[in-house]
Amino acid sequence: MSSETDLTISDSPEDDRYVVRRAGEPVGFAAYHHVPGRVVFTHTEVHQDIEGQGVGSALVRAALDDVRTKDLAVTPECAFVAAFIREHPEYQDLTQ
Repeated sequence: MSSETDLTISDSPEDDRYVVRRAGEPVGFAAYHHVPGRVVFTHTEVHQDIEGQGVGSALVRAALDDVRTKDLAVTPECAFVAAFIREHPEYQDLTQ
């Protein structure tokens, strides 16, 4: 099982995605595009062999935290991101 401490998450703006890596290898991403004042998350994916281990949640949490520091809003077109925001009220203000 992966722990969040094994993961590195970074924005890759040239690819329009946040990437999660484990031991330096990419294991998932959260794709997005920008519209004025907003980041639209369109798709989140983690490798099948690590699904259910919290990697997707760690990825989305880091992405949303980064968006907050940039003072942008979020549109969660991706079902995973939308569910994460519904389940974590501390991020619901980002969708306003």
